[in-house]
Amino acid sequence: MKELDLLKKDWQKNKDSFEQVSEIEIYKMIHKKSSSIVKWILIISILEVLLWTSLSLIFNADDYLEKINSDGIVSYLKIFNYLSYGVVVIFIYLFYKNYLQISTIASTKQLMKDILKTRKTVQYYVWYNLAVIGLLLISGFVIALFYNPETVVLREKIESDPKIMAVTAGILTLITIALFGLFWLFYRLIYGILLRRLNANYKELKKIDL
Repeated sequence: MKELDLLKKDWQKNKDSFEQVSEIEIYKMIHKKSSSIVKWILIISILEVLLWTSLSLIFNADDYLEKINSDGIVSYLKIFNYLSYGVVVIFIYLFYKNYLQISTIASTKQLMKDILKTRKTVQYYVWYNLAVIGLLLISGFVIALFYNPETVVLREKIESDPKIMAVTAGILTLITIALFGLFWLFYRLIYGILLRRLNANYKELKKIDL
């Protein structure tokens, strides 16, 4: 935002003679920056999908699923996977739509509305992904303990001793919280930076609109 700050200082020095021109220049700069931010949100979301897809292909879960003696669980996981990808594709489409809208020259108020709309879409996207990650972590531990034939001995020990059950539950809870926290930090770092920049642009537009 250094260019914007310099432009604002120049505007204040020559407020009477260049007010209208300066407002237009500031708007153009904010519009350009906002469009670039939304474009990066779109690019990062696409790269994120490609990353998870690549990891799922590298670490093929089909062999693991074959060990589970439950067609219902396998079907549930496949349906859940397809639905998750479907929802993510919808979000990517919304990001693309937001990018087209925010790239179009519009009034200051309309640009402010587009920025707010984009911020809400990103926030919904992040919380949706975190909810899916949390659900997958919990489901993964439940399946590993109760449906994997290789964990029969461990399961019997847990069921026969309340202390072992409590310790196991505590360890799994801590692991879930830690992994969920890492993903939360990742999304906060990547999308949080972009959202803060968008919010800064919104505040500058609000000053112009007064």
